[in-house]
Amino acid sequence: MSLSFAALLPTTAQAAPKEAWEAPTLSITRYDEDWSDLEDAEKRDHHWTGPFKYIPLGDDAWLSTGIELRVRNENYDDNLWGSAEAPDDGYVWFRALPYADLHLGKLRAFVQPIASTSAGVAPAPGPVDGSGIDLLQGFAEADLGPVTLRGGRQMLSLGTERLVGTRYGPNVPLAFDGLRADVALGAATVSLLAVRPVQARKGDLNDRTSPDEALWGAYAALPALDLYYLGYRNDAAHWGTRDGTETRHSLGARWHGSREDWHWNVEGVYQFGRFANGPISAWTLGTELGRAFPDAPLAPDLTLRVNVVSGDKSGDTRQDSRLGTFNAMFPKGKYFGELSPVGPYNIVNAYSSLGLQLAPTVSASLAAMAYWRYSREDGIYDIPGNLIRDAGDSRAKFVGKEVEMTLAWQASAELEISASLSAFAPGAFIRETGSARTIHMLGLESNFRF
Repeated sequence: MSLSFAALLPTTAQAAPKEAWEAPTLSITRYDEDWSDLEDAEKRDHHWTGPFKYIPLGDDAWLSTGIELRVRNENYDDNLWGSAEAPDDGYVWFRALPYADLHLGKLRAFVQPIASTSAGVAPAPGPVDGSGIDLLQGFAEADLGPVTLRGGRQMLSLGTERLVGTRYGPNVPLAFDGLRADVALGAATVSLLAVRPVQARKGDLNDRTSPDEALWGAYAALPALDLYYLGYRNDAAHWGTRDGTETRHSLGARWHGSREDWHWNVEGVYQFGRFANGPISAWTLGTELGRAFPDAPLAPDLTLRVNVVSGDKSGDTRQDSRLGTFNAMFPKGKYFGELSPVGPYNIVNAYSSLGLQLAPTVSASLAAMAYWRYSREDGIYDIPGNLIRDAGDSRAKFVGKEVEMTLAWQASAELEISASLSAFAPGAFIRETGSARTIHMLGLESNFRF
């Protein structure tokens, strides 16, 4: 989601300043918003949030503040096709994400606490449902010209978040502790990373850096092209029937852009390394092609996607130590849509959606998806990578089909209200390996941000 203040700019000649101004798009990470243009006091008068977004403190010193207040209700019937501990569940998530962004010349300090809780989660809420009061982000940054150095706790969003994302959909987002350097090289920006994920825990001020997982690498963002290497280590990895240390290297490329009314996004990743006593060889390819019709009624936008994610090809790990299951590591929280019972592991996914602009502030979409296993010898996993259905003796590949409708109303520049309705009908693989009921989910959300 993104918000813009453009709709609320004054229109009278008396209120309009000499130079037009538009607020930056609000981001999920918040630290990449640039409000420095509000040094001009006249521009701060454009909107009631102006005095909060730029607070002058002296020569070359200023403070920016903001907050997100989100309430989300999710209601499930037959979650995990009826095999979940509480298949029929309805709960509410609450979270508040205030932040303060202090600029002192070339130095910067960014702090964002989180207050999160839940009501009605069955059989019991976990840390991602609510971790009390904690530090979500807190880092210091130095601007050294072509190089920006940052150290501390921060959320990361790389590309389309296939491998490293913010986990924004669930109640507690994902953050990392460590170092980041952004290097400007002409039109390209190269991000160098050495971080560890933060483990959410129930209770106040007790989230901790993971002792088992580490992430490092380089991500180069060029015009229309991303190239990257990401290294990953997990000393407590579990795949199939084996446990052990996993060291995985990902080489990826992403081509994306738009031309006239067409838009596209193609990304491929190859992974290699070692797990337990065997090698890793895995891959994924994601394709997206879309066409907008801005002059047609309701300005429809049609998008087609096909994702292929490798799985393991040996059902007996005692006979074959090679691991072929792709590891998405830290993907976005709702990977295939609002209802995502399966994650990007051993899966082939076909997706089509139609977006509609019902009114200037009201949008809707209708999506249809189908899922197959890539390998018959591997099961299916949830988004964090936990095995939720073992391959068993089933030779069926079809996992199921899904439809989803969403409706969003941008009530003001700060407030968005949205709803989604989803249904996932099980296929032959689900029917042959356990309970096989159709999952229904209703999601309702109110999000206030400035």
